[in-house]
Amino acid sequence: MKLEELSQIMLTATNDGVAKVLGEPGAKPGYITKAKAYRIYGRSNIDRWLAEHLILPSATAKSTKKFLDKNALERVAGNSNRNTYLPVADRKL
Repeated sequence: MKLEELSQIMLTATNDGVAKVLGEPGAKPGYITKAKAYRIYGRSNIDRWLAEHLILPSATAKSTKKFLDKNALERVAGNSNRNTYLPVADRKL
């Protein structure tokens, strides 16, 4: 088995497992506030993903807070593996 095949199998298994867990009722709320997303994923990442339209904000009628889809955040974060996004001091070379 080639390394590329193994990595594709592992990626598929990981994505299937995440989808299964997120699909369970009550496992995780569907949306989180933009402030909480900043704390979890970092302000620069969230702002870049919003600018690139990889994630979309949504506001409810009852609140002016911006909410972000947690599934979309986790999907984008999982696919975002470029170490060039990190400051030079934090990069693992």
